[in-house]
Formats: sequence, structure tokens, C-alpha cells
Amino acid sequence: MKHIENNINNKEFQKGLFKNWINITKHIFFYSFVLIFIACSDFVEVDPPKNTLVSETVFEDISTVESALANVYYKMRENGMVSGNYGLGILMSSYSDELDYYNFSQDFLKIYNHDVIDTDNTALEWWSHAYNVIYAVNDIIKGVDNSSNLTSAEQEEFKGQALFVRAYMHSLLVALYGDVPYITTTNYLENNTVSRMPQSQIYDNIIADLSEAISLLDDTDNTGEKVIPNKSAAMALLARMYLYTENWELAEETSSEVISAFSLESDITKVFLKESPETIWQFKPNGISHSNTYEANWLIIRFIPGHSYAISNSLLNAFEPNDLRYDNWIGSTTSTDGLTTLQFAYKYKEIFSQTAALEYSIIFRLAEQFLIRAEARAHQGDNFGAQQDLNAIRNRAGLPDTTADATTDLLDAILQERYVELFTEQGHRWFDLKRTGKASEVLSTIKSNWKETNILFPIPANELELNLNLKPQNPGY
Repeated sequence: MKHIENNINNKEFQKGLFKNWINITKHIFFYSFVLIFIACSDFVEVDPPKNTLVSETVFEDISTVESALANVYYKMRENGMVSGNYGLGILMSSYSDELDYYNFSQDFLKIYNHDVIDTDNTALEWWSHAYNVIYAVNDIIKGVDNSSNLTSAEQEEFKGQALFVRAYMHSLLVALYGDVPYITTTNYLENNTVSRMPQSQIYDNIIADLSEAISLLDDTDNTGEKVIPNKSAAMALLARMYLYTENWELAEETSSEVISAFSLESDITKVFLKESPETIWQFKPNGISHSNTYEANWLIIRFIPGHSYAISNSLLNAFEPNDLRYDNWIGSTTSTDGLTTLQFAYKYKEIFSQTAALEYSIIFRLAEQFLIRAEARAHQGDNFGAQQDLNAIRNRAGLPDTTADATTDLLDAILQERYVELFTEQGHRWFDLKRTGKASEVLSTIKSNWKETNILFPIPANELELNLNLKPQNPGY
């Protein structure tokens, strides 16, 4: 184990010049969208009758549907839970035990210190953005279904993508907030009074949407860059949902199908390059303000003081000796006075570049599928198969085969492997602690404000005021 001593005095840090990044929306279900290409800036609010007219006319041409979907992916990349810019990979890594936060943004401090309340910007912004995206894809589904000019193949492709996005956004909402509405319509009157749905039913709806998406999509990658979700992306999410709902047999079956279609990148230094063979779906940087990833921009420490996040001692100590991931996916920076050295997440290594981006933000990759199958097999008593999958990830990292043999030990080893393999990626660590019931055990010792009710985020207070059917509030808020 590597024990890293942190001798930082917070009083020495310079205040970060954070801009106010939250633009609170008035009400998420009144939004429509402007159909322009991927350089578009945002959705706009329109009156419901006008939105109805748009939905009836705009999806008669393939280019307009492609533009609408491009706008959805643009918004997911730039803002909200999925983005590498203030998204799950950054903030929920500090909410769990992966990152320490050193700057002075009150919004981010509340996440790090488990002081989130129902009027906080982050809880509202993530909720509003997610349902904004869901509204947009529901509008696409409706328009594509009603189109008379699109071919059946085009309709299937576009609807499959939209169903996948709808399932994905709901999967994040239910994991963060618990019982939430599952929105499948653009009827603003219905959406304005919708009620929260039990989590089990939400997962049933997610699985149903993904199953339909898989039946509509194929495995082609027309972009050559894996930036448009296809059948494999939908199956990767479906395998994750089966894992979360403890349907071990289907989790194994679905992850096996994904594994058969991809290959692990054997070189640990190339896993996060845009050409990695194990990438299933990724976001291409916008090429304007950042020619590489938001993750690199936020996580790489250039100066001490002046940084925001550093790897926690808990995560550093989780690595075994000679783990190539420690050597290649964690960097370090020392202050000019030589007194302070901090480690940072270094999966993405390029911040700015004058040439084409070398890395894209990866949303799904194959290593997760091996670990899903390992866990599913262990729960079914196939310890040998679980060991094989676990060893595929360990051996790639330069580690020997696992010594875990008994099922309980093997499940602990898989959870530990997920920790050091998937750190700072899309909130995996937090969701793992939550779903395995280990959040209190792990976080109560390192988070002074930890409470059992922190397992869920609060429903935003203004949403409860707008729609009384969303009550009651989650416990503890």
C-alpha cells in the first residue's frame, strides 16, 4: 500500500476565481429546442402551442433529426450530470472517497462536505438538465413516430438513440434522487402534475426502453469515433441495470455479449486515447474552448496552490504495489517551495492542444463490463468465471491473479478492483457504495457530516413547490 501524507494548510490556498455556472431554469417541462447543429448553444423556452407545431413539422427530413440528436449530445457533454464539466465524474468523486476538494466554491464545498440541502444549485441544475434532455428526446420519439418521409430504417435508428438517452438519463436520476418521475411524453400539462415512481418500477421502465432500443439499433459506428450511441452502448447500460437490480443471470448474459464485440486495450497508457478499442461510447470535445476533455482541465493540477481537486488518501492507499494504473493514471505536482506534493487523476493527460484532440470523454468502456460479469458470476456461485474476469483487469494493470476464493472475499475484491479501475469516471464509486450498502461503513469515518440520509440527494425545493405531486421530500432534507 502507498501511504501519502498530505501536509496542506488550507489557509495558504488562493481563492479560485469560479464563475457562477448555474443557470436555473424556470420549469423543465415547458422547454422545447431549437434545431441547429452541434455548435448550438442552448434550448429555448417556447409556448406549448408553438412547440406542438414544431414537433409536427420538423422531423420530415433526416438532417433535422440528426441535428436534434446532435443538440442532445451537445447538451449532455457541456452541462449536467453526464458532463466532465461539473458532472458526476468530478462532483460525486468528491462526495465519495476519491477526491479531496481544496477550493472555495460553496456549491462544491457542500458536495464534498455532505452539506447538500434542497435549495442548492447542484441538486436543481442536475434535475432540471436531465429532464430537459428527456423532454427533448421524447419530442424526437414523437416526431420520428409521426414522420411520413423518413424510411423505416431511419426511424428505427433515431428512435433507438432517443430511447437509449431517455433510459440513461433516468438511470442517473433514480440513482441520485431515488423515486422520480419517469417521463415518456411531451404533454406539458401531464408532465406538470406528474408523480414520483417507485424505484423498482423506474428500473423496469429503463430496462424496457433499453430492450426496445437494442431491437432498433445496430452495431455500426458510422462516425468512426464511437460518439453516437449504438446497440453496444444500449447493451452496456442494460448490463449495468441488471447488475443494479441484482438480476445476475441477465447481467452476465448481457455483459458477455458486449465483451464479445470489443477487446481490452492491452497497453495501460492507451486506454483513454480516442482510438482505444475498449471504448463503447464517448463524447468528442467541442474544439472551441477546450480541444481536449473537461476531465483533464478540472483534474490535472498545474499549480499548488490554485488547484481544486486532488486524489484522496483513501484512493491512493487502495492501490497494490506495482499497479500500473497508479504509475500511469495518477500524476503528481509539487509546490514551488517543495513542501507539498499532491496526486491527481491523470487518466486524461491533455488539457489544451493546438492540434486535434487526442482524448475524448469516455462514458462507457469495456473494463466495466468485465467487472459487471465478474460480480454477476460470483453471485451465481461461478467463482472460477468471476476470477477469470477479475484477472483480465488485474493482469492488464500488471498485477497477479487474485487470491480471493470464497464468494464473500471475491465480491470484496471485485468492489476493490472497481475502485482502482473506474475512479473519477461517471460517479461509479458512489453508486457502488450506495448499491452494496457500504456507503456508511466507508464514508462515516472520513466525512464528518455523513448521515444515513445522504444516500439520496434532495428533490429540489422549487420543484416540490411547482408540483405538489412530487412530495414527500426525501428523508433528511
